[in-house]
Amino acid sequence: MPSIFNKLHHIAIICSDYEKSKNFYVELLGLPVIREVYRRERDSYKLDLKINDCCNIELFSFPSPPKRLSCPEAAGLRHIAFEVESIDKVCSFLLAQGVEVEPIRIDEFTNKKYTFFRDPDDLPIEIYQS
Repeated sequence: MPSIFNKLHHIAIICSDYEKSKNFYVELLGLPVIREVYRRERDSYKLDLKINDCCNIELFSFPSPPKRLSCPEAAGLRHIAFEVESIDKVCSFLLAQGVEVEPIRIDEFTNKKYTFFRDPDDLPIEIYQS
C-alpha cells in the first residue's frame, strides 16, 4: 500500500525560555525565520523556522510548560534528526559554540556517522551524515 503522506511538513517544539531557544535555533544553528507571531490570548510566541523547501520547525513558547519526563525513551517523539554533509565539520562548529556533542557513532545498518547534541530544553537533536 502506498503511503497516504506526501512529505514531512513541520516539527513542533515547545520551549521553556523563548529568547534562549530562538537564539539557539536561529543564531547558532542558522535556521532562517519564516515568521514570528505573538499570540496575546495564549501569552505565547510562535516562531516558524525553515529547514528546507519541504519542512519547517514551529517553535512555541507557553507559560510554565511541564519538563520532559525522561530522555529519550519515554513514549512519544524521541528526537529530531538533521542530515548533514560532514558530521565532523558540524560537530567542530557546535563544539566551538560551546554546545556539548556526544561521541560520533556508526549506524550498524548503514555504516553512516551520526551523533546527538541537545537544545536549551534538553531535546535530543541527531545529526546524520549523508
